[in-house]
Amino acid sequence: MSRTPSPAGAARAGRALPRAAAALVVVLLLLVIVRLPWAGDLGMHAATVQRLRHSLLHPGNPLVDADTPSPYYSPWMLVLGALAKLTGLSVFVVLRIAALCGLTLLVTGVWRYVRTLSAHRAAPALALLALLFLWGTLLFNWSGFVGLNSLALTVAYPSVFALGLTFHFWAWLTRALREEAAWGRWLWLGVLWALILLCHQFTGVVASLGALAMVIAARPARAVLPRLAAAPALGLLLLWLWPYYDFFSLFSAGADLEAIHRPLYEHLAARFGLVLLGVAALVLRVRRDRRDPLALFFLLGVLVFAAGGLTGHYSWGRALPAALIPAQLAAALEAVSAGRRSVRAGWACVLGAALAVGAWTQAGTLGYVTGRAALPSAVAAKYRTPWVGYHWITPWVKYGDVVMARTLPARQIPAYGAYTVAPGYPDVFLRDAARREGAVERYFAPGTSASDRAGILREYDVKWVVGPENTAWPGLRKVTAGPGGEALYRVAP
Repeated sequence: MSRTPSPAGAARAGRALPRAAAALVVVLLLLVIVRLPWAGDLGMHAATVQRLRHSLLHPGNPLVDADTPSPYYSPWMLVLGALAKLTGLSVFVVLRIAALCGLTLLVTGVWRYVRTLSAHRAAPALALLALLFLWGTLLFNWSGFVGLNSLALTVAYPSVFALGLTFHFWAWLTRALREEAAWGRWLWLGVLWALILLCHQFTGVVASLGALAMVIAARPARAVLPRLAAAPALGLLLLWLWPYYDFFSLFSAGADLEAIHRPLYEHLAARFGLVLLGVAALVLRVRRDRRDPLALFFLLGVLVFAAGGLTGHYSWGRALPAALIPAQLAAALEAVSAGRRSVRAGWACVLGAALAVGAWTQAGTLGYVTGRAALPSAVAAKYRTPWVGYHWITPWVKYGDVVMARTLPARQIPAYGAYTVAPGYPDVFLRDAARREGAVERYFAPGTSASDRAGILREYDVKWVVGPENTAWPGLRKVTAGPGGEALYRVAP
């Protein structure tokens, strides 16, 4: 005779299932860190650690042989550079340590902040699952966006470290507002806010919008206002004093930055459609509390994102997590905080279905642990092959050598210590970036004369060329062949 589960047993099972699922996802991400798949900006961050391990005080440009500041020289990267310098660990081992720290901060930060919103034991685990899976049916990867696949590729980035700090920042801020904290805690919050902005400027914007929403929702007493004002004042002072780059000059970044971010405004329904469940949850929260902090946070994020699209400031699209995160958290919290048990159960079923759709969309993430060959064909079709890297040039190319290469190789080669003629990424502090890009384009153009090519190589003191395997230009000697039909050539003295 079958037994019907007791309400207490069903409640325990309801708490255990999200926790178990969240634990499995964290284990998956830990295994991903061991493999550390390479795509996107990992080469930039590896190059930054390379420069700092050689010179903590005067690292120069991370990508090209030029003495310029860089916004990538953040406090966190300074710590990683010092670690690499003191221990002798390779850059990629240090980046694995960075990934472990970032993931730990993110998971614990989500847990701490969600506990300020709900006392339910399953809330933090549900919130983590919503942040990772409640996205859309079209895979979307971008630094600062923590869908599971995106997080697997960016877990070593400063953006993950900064977002983990951000959740802790929000948790401390919420408690400070509730407890009318003393001056010391507010000043610490100002330091933490500046640290987030220095480590990843776009995540700092998200952190600021969330903080503003929490302050508006809390309606702090007049006596608290001087302490509250002291926090951003101290933060701004620290931003101004940071010696590695001029933080405030980033507000005048060029058009290249806008062009790169324009894709953030494309395919919104397919990429983020499942977040509409969270929007519905926010509506319910507003009906219960018109000053709900998540709803205010969402509104601020939408306003900034929409303003960027309407004005052509597409880099403002990086504030989109300020709309996504509160909606995702609201969707998770509604499953444990709605009124009647039947309503909560119904919402939990809908949320579970949405999470399952999101998980299936990102199922290819498993391949970063197992490899494509071990995946079922349906999952393998969702797998995105990471970059191979340019470790094959390292027996010959030494630290500080200048390599002539096109954009995609230029995004990876500096990770091994070499420089490229033109940076693989936009650089707001490199005044001659356009001239360097033009030189690379001319060098590889079919109609360029041998004398012009030789002049470009001399101008930038180029020792190596990475190009197609069939390159037979005068002054080059093939040293080795690499994957994808590329080869390394030595430039004749």
